[in-house]
Amino acid sequence: MKNFRKYMYPVVALAFTLGAASCTDYLNKAPEVDLSEKDAFSDFRSFQGFTEEIYGCIPDFCKKYWTNSFNWGEDEILNVGIDYHMTYKVDNGDFWGWQAEHDGWGSGWMDVNNFNPRGDRFAKGLWPGAWYGIRKANLGLQHMDMLVDATQEQRNFIEGQLYFFRGWFHFQLIQYFGGLPYIDKVLEDEFKLPRLSYAECTELAVADMLKAAKLLPINWDKTTTGNPTLNNNDMRINKIMALGYAAKALLWAGSPLMNEESTGSATYNQEFCNRAAEVFGEMLTLIESGQTQYSMVPFSDLSEVFYTKGKSSIMPGLTEAIFRAPSDPGWGAAVWGQAKMYTPTPLYGSNGVILLPTANYVNYYGMANGLPLDDPESGFDPTHPFKGRDPRFYADIAYDGVRMVRSDSEEADHCRYASLYTGGSMRTVDKGSRTGYCLLKFTGIGMNDYDQDDGWSPQYNLAVPWMRIPDVYLMYAEAIAQAKGTPTAKSSNFSKNAIEAVNVIRERAGVEPLNAKYTGSLDGFMSELRRERAVELSFESHRFNDLRRWKLLDKYPYNIKTSQEFTRDPNFDPARDDASEARVIGWSQQTILTRNFSSKHYWLPLKISDVTIYPEFKQNPGW
Repeated sequence: MKNFRKYMYPVVALAFTLGAASCTDYLNKAPEVDLSEKDAFSDFRSFQGFTEEIYGCIPDFCKKYWTNSFNWGEDEILNVGIDYHMTYKVDNGDFWGWQAEHDGWGSGWMDVNNFNPRGDRFAKGLWPGAWYGIRKANLGLQHMDMLVDATQEQRNFIEGQLYFFRGWFHFQLIQYFGGLPYIDKVLEDEFKLPRLSYAECTELAVADMLKAAKLLPINWDKTTTGNPTLNNNDMRINKIMALGYAAKALLWAGSPLMNEESTGSATYNQEFCNRAAEVFGEMLTLIESGQTQYSMVPFSDLSEVFYTKGKSSIMPGLTEAIFRAPSDPGWGAAVWGQAKMYTPTPLYGSNGVILLPTANYVNYYGMANGLPLDDPESGFDPTHPFKGRDPRFYADIAYDGVRMVRSDSEEADHCRYASLYTGGSMRTVDKGSRTGYCLLKFTGIGMNDYDQDDGWSPQYNLAVPWMRIPDVYLMYAEAIAQAKGTPTAKSSNFSKNAIEAVNVIRERAGVEPLNAKYTGSLDGFMSELRRERAVELSFESHRFNDLRRWKLLDKYPYNIKTSQEFTRDPNFDPARDDASEARVIGWSQQTILTRNFSSKHYWLPLKISDVTIYPEFKQNPGW
């Protein structure tokens, strides 16, 4: 879909108070309305327009600001001198930085002072958008009886979308903040609901999303209701999205951090994991049997799941992306900002902000034989460190000697090949790579001022999915393995066990299956599953929450960020030689940052304006 807004039904919106002080500003009843309730809710077209405004509450985290940081684990680091992005703030333990009150640049995607679901990308934020969306979902559900001019199918689709959004927004909030009040009705008086446990919130959110799954179609295009917008329905909420997020919410509730918040035990909750595996199993059976519009794309086409270039800004995702934020790229929404964050200033024009893969994270990319680098049988050779690696390493990571600029023009001579060895021209800490690596996953080569054919134009559209199929396979594998205590287990409704589910992802990437030495025990399997999530879902905004829910955020080596130090072989010529075969000298790592986290850093702090409303709405521990 090129532009979701183009195919939306006309928005019929009831007026809301849009202050930014606290969640209550988005939950309390508005004093007036723009249109009568009859106008808004009596027929399908108007009610669907009302509902579709909620889609505007989903933030596009990779295009919220001119430059965006959304990877807060040990995976990424900013260049020295940039201190306003959340990545920098998390590194320094300043988790208050997610809040607009502590974000003077307005660069964060989780909060915003000027929230407007119908505004541009600068007016979108998860915190205000979630409460606003919950309010609208409840308002719509409260008025379902007024929908008289509609078929039963149309009624089901509207109700299903509303239930999904109520559950989805609650889930997005609790994964960062822990248990919160669950708002399942339109608030008519003072907001004084207590914070529930994480498990209690999850049960309510999952119930809503499973209701949605029963009401919604797999594919709107194959319905009478979806026919007026045929071939432009792929981002409307459907059964597969609802199943995916219901299952994900169950797995998160079953993970050590969330289970500890609910029960006091920092272990996996097998009941939640088993329920998650069953819902994932239903979803994957539908996908694998060809009953859905979703399928994994060939590895050669994977870049178009994340970005498109030279295709009139068509929305990326192909058949692999399940859930995405509505995205209008506008004039250079990602071209002039985000795309330039992934390469050093000496390469080409920069906005001054550079996001860099850490060396410790790049080490998760193992060998093509499927073994991790530190396995004695992997074949990894520190004198030829780029040889024989997982094919995803070559697709995602720019390393020393690799070609960075497609152009053969004379003005590109100084930066055509990456000089990422220690002391190389691209290794300055303020304008180059601090770590010895750059990221190619979201740009590839050619996105530069020296290659105008497909470079800096509005035709580059970056849209990182919130959920895609490989994520589902890996979540299923984790859920069923933890539910049954063995990676050879499978759910009652899906043909693959945990090992086979992981190998689906590896096979697509051209990596050997899981080695038997890692499949004989749950611990061995989990070490490889965590590594597989790190590689397959790299830099897609998953790692921070994964480390949190696994209770690894403050544990070594997950709390350090390192650089790769080495000297280039003087006989190596990148214009002549294959960089993947290059010999290096003195291969070593250096810790460049240690994150001093404590138990309080497992949950983000709530806004002061919210926790002072009434005693039962308590601040998270330590904040």
